[in-house]
Amino acid sequence: MREFLQRILNKPVINLANKWSSRPDKKRVDKALTGLYEDISNEPGKKGLVVPFDTKKDKFIILSDQHKGARDGSDIFAKAERNYIAALTHYHKEDFFYINLGDSEELWENLFVTVKRHNKATFEKEKQFLKEDKFVKIFGNHDLYWDNDPLREVSLVQIYGAPVKIYEGIILKTTVNHKPLEIYMTHGHQGDLQSDGNWFSKWFVSDIWGPFQSYLRINPNTPSTNDTLKTAHNTMMYDWSAKRKNLLLITGHTHQPVFKSLTELEILYEKLDAAKQAKNTTEIGALNQKINELHLKKTKAPSFKGYLDTYFNSGCCCFDDGDITGIEIEDECIRLIKWAYKGKTSERIVLEESKLEDLKL
Repeated sequence: MREFLQRILNKPVINLANKWSSRPDKKRVDKALTGLYEDISNEPGKKGLVVPFDTKKDKFIILSDQHKGARDGSDIFAKAERNYIAALTHYHKEDFFYINLGDSEELWENLFVTVKRHNKATFEKEKQFLKEDKFVKIFGNHDLYWDNDPLREVSLVQIYGAPVKIYEGIILKTTVNHKPLEIYMTHGHQGDLQSDGNWFSKWFVSDIWGPFQSYLRINPNTPSTNDTLKTAHNTMMYDWSAKRKNLLLITGHTHQPVFKSLTELEILYEKLDAAKQAKNTTEIGALNQKINELHLKKTKAPSFKGYLDTYFNSGCCCFDDGDITGIEIEDECIRLIKWAYKGKTSERIVLEESKLEDLKL
């Protein structure tokens, strides 16, 4: 019965999840992002940290949206766990600073004690960064527990063995080409009416969606090669970032990887436009084939003229194929990376890369 229902309901359920999972309001998004940025800048340490860094020496990995659960049918992190552990092993060995952008634990569908019991291995890996003071944990809408529950401090000590300060955002500050550059990061749920932690959303996820998803074992997160244009929420995040000078915005929340303000599909369209201008017929054919494989229904290429490279999204660590995506900052570069299974091992793949000095800001 389950397999029959999966076949007939998989696509409608995913379409429904995509349609109703986000209700961003532009005014609320702008106000929330601006307010948090000003709070962190004016009073560092309360809602977020301000961290100076050297682009030639310091290294950061930004991951988000693990949604660690109970290893049941609704645990969308289960398939990605081995990739996540492999990634953290690599980044700890290579001396990266780990910034977790929220929704790390799925605490709408699960009790904390359940998540703690089933995710000991991942907490141990995160603990390694904490011991070296290279770990920042930011809360999202699905783990608001870390921001507002009176028992959160006790819970954090239980999983990490030491007190952990939870923030809403972080600002990295550096200089590129003798100009200041700020990299502002937060989970990205700010201004989302459907995902701001209201009681109805939490009730629906825990009592309706959770059990339904657990039975059908349907993960609405499509593979990390993104096959759509930016979501409305990501577009609003870009609009906010494009108004700021010398600033990059990095969020999670939407589970949609974005690099230099474009999704994977949008990047392909941009490359196709460049190939047409260069009259490179071989490249045109190859890109058209890739676009058709990703998005068969799209017939007219959108225009991205005038876009600035100000917005990035880390994607998520719970794609239904087990892949995880994230953002690296290292060697004066920023990268969109993916960790994917190759046989029984995990492989790091660079999807996109750019020098910080080459970004259009």
